[in-house]
Amino acid sequence: MKIFFCIFFGILTLSVSAQKESKVLESFPLSRVSLLDGPFKQAQQTDMKYILSLSANRLLAPYLKEAGLKPKAEQYGNWENTGLDGHIGGHYLSALAFMYAATGNAELKSRIDYMLDELDKCQISNGDGYLGGIPGGKAMWKQIADGNIKASGFSLNGKWVPLYNIHKIYAGLYDVYAQTGNVKARQMLIRLTDWCVKLVANLSDEQIQTMLKSEHGGLNEVFANVAVITGNKKYLELARRFSDHKILDPLLQSRDALNGLHANTQIPKVIGFIRVAEVSADSAWAKAADFFWQTVVSNRTVAIGGNSVHEHFHPANDFSSMMESREGPETCNSYNMLKLTNHLFLAKASSKYMDYYERTLYNHILSSQHPDGGFVYFTPMRPVHYRVYSQAQESFWCCVGSGLENHGKYGELIYAHTDKDLFVNLYIASALNWKEKGVEMVQRTNFPESENTMLTLKLARSNRFTLHLRYPSWIEKDKMEVYVNGKKQAINKDSNDYVGITRLWNSGDVVKVKLPMHTSTEFLPDKSDWVAFVRGPIVLAAAMDTLDQPGLRADGSRMGHIASGQLYPLDKAPLVVGSKDNLIRSDDLFYQPKYKNLKLVPFYTLNDTRYIIYFPYSSQENLPERLASIKQKEQAEIDLEQRTVDVVRTGEQQPESDHNFKGEKTEAGLFMDRHFRAGTGWFSYNFKNKAQTAKTVRLTFFGKDKNKMFDILINNKPLTTITLDGTKEATFFNEVYAIPAELLNTNPEIKIMAKEGSSIANIYEIRLMK
Repeated sequence: MKIFFCIFFGILTLSVSAQKESKVLESFPLSRVSLLDGPFKQAQQTDMKYILSLSANRLLAPYLKEAGLKPKAEQYGNWENTGLDGHIGGHYLSALAFMYAATGNAELKSRIDYMLDELDKCQISNGDGYLGGIPGGKAMWKQIADGNIKASGFSLNGKWVPLYNIHKIYAGLYDVYAQTGNVKARQMLIRLTDWCVKLVANLSDEQIQTMLKSEHGGLNEVFANVAVITGNKKYLELARRFSDHKILDPLLQSRDALNGLHANTQIPKVIGFIRVAEVSADSAWAKAADFFWQTVVSNRTVAIGGNSVHEHFHPANDFSSMMESREGPETCNSYNMLKLTNHLFLAKASSKYMDYYERTLYNHILSSQHPDGGFVYFTPMRPVHYRVYSQAQESFWCCVGSGLENHGKYGELIYAHTDKDLFVNLYIASALNWKEKGVEMVQRTNFPESENTMLTLKLARSNRFTLHLRYPSWIEKDKMEVYVNGKKQAINKDSNDYVGITRLWNSGDVVKVKLPMHTSTEFLPDKSDWVAFVRGPIVLAAAMDTLDQPGLRADGSRMGHIASGQLYPLDKAPLVVGSKDNLIRSDDLFYQPKYKNLKLVPFYTLNDTRYIIYFPYSSQENLPERLASIKQKEQAEIDLEQRTVDVVRTGEQQPESDHNFKGEKTEAGLFMDRHFRAGTGWFSYNFKNKAQTAKTVRLTFFGKDKNKMFDILINNKPLTTITLDGTKEATFFNEVYAIPAELLNTNPEIKIMAKEGSSIANIYEIRLMK
């Protein structure tokens, strides 16, 4: 199997740049690293089974349909036939490529060839290089080319994030070429990129920036990759034009302007910034990408390595929503943060990048797949909640797409190399074949079950080089031990926290590394009173089978990825009491008597259960006050939860999409870290009222909003007219309106419409209530 890793890792000469794009450090192609028995290989094999269970023809159906060809099977449902048609097909190509490179499974190669053959027919039929499954996409792209651009966070000219959608097929074609050297994939990728060059040829930079208001994945990254594989500067220019300056410019100033932004919309853009920087040697853009990584990892990330609540960056100084929400860190975010980390690490081999990479790999990515197959969208940090898993023929969320890819890529950064030296970054059971240097190495370990690893070398001939072993931050000072052929070595860390052993290596040499772990506490980045327990890089959690977990396996509904079961009252959850300095040694750790024997285990080993990662914390002297505070707040939250039939957080992408948002002359915004929707026209949502228990609708407004007059309609029939005069003293306030029974059904449409000559106030939430 010929793998064109030199293309993938960007060491070709780009004729438009006066220099060779090179990196001191390179990772190995997936084909050179084989996983050995352990949790990662098990996850890899589970993922491969899931991949092969999917129907290529059903995934191809949207592409054939849009190309005017007859599909060979009915397309899948869920997100695959409600506007994001075809996005999983792109992810599927990437997943096939990664898994084939990692395993060499012949069936995966056959799937790749079949997918490309069918997609090639679609591209030829389209006639202009276009390839996509977006319903009515051709007419929409014609509008874009003509300069008729209507963009918002999750739509472009009335379509659900079509730029994001088409990015997946771009990335799929690139990954197939990069991982397997498939020439057809390269040709198709270039044709599709040329189509985009023509699409925006007559658009100004300002028009393109307007278009980029809509989520667009990592198109700039792909275009920079195409610049490398072709050596043509026009593609690098396209990558720069597709870089969103609303995000880039604050980062260039080392300024965190991320509050309230849709998290996974931003991370792929930043991957594009670092890729453009690599290709063009732009140190400013590289610094901007690194600043983004630093602020997200240091200020916005929880113990498992994930970030975001309701898919958005919450305020860095307030993690309360993280502890309260059933919609915690999104798996796609960590998928992309690991991609960004990979780039940054290869630019500078600092252990800090690998510390984050390792933490996220074990505790978020590995834990996001069920041992029997199925992927997680949200991983709630709320105590005593749970996760929902996808089903192969039912669920087609974004986190299914990235999930298909995640578990085939475990080998990508276990090792790295320079021209002559070898780096061991992760202590994962695996075998490496550094063919160019005649070096093979087997790493045998049961880490983290055991606190050691053993590296055995096999060399074609004796070879002098430096073996760099990562010294993780979780090892106490002077505790790591290294032995070569039984002889203890001096531990001298370099500035990047790697231990280098330079010698003439011989076949049969054995390196043993002791990696002593200890348990520590970790409070949230905002320093609030919530604590997690971590052993080495492994986040510990407790199973809490206190309530049932409805919907563990998602159905095909639009919101099936959310764990919508009953919330467990936080005032009844176990609470950690003691001094922050000695919580680990406390004899009476948990306040609630029934939790005396609570057992903490690695979070990645827990499935099909409620769990707790972060515990509310109190010192002994502040315990009464802490308990009272939690109870007071929780009673109000649980009461609201129990009275709610359905809710839309207006202005947020996924809740609006899940509720069939429609509108004209309306825009979303952010004010005081809260999302809203307003406008001079109208907007509407469809609410779920399956049991028909709804009696009222509650809207949330800003107290000083004035000179606004608009109507509420239920199923296009007037409910009431609202006039705001700005006299409310509260910053935000709620108004409740009774709904006559005759206006309701199981799926009522609630429409907000501006009065003539007036406008709709900022509406921060619409809640259908019992």
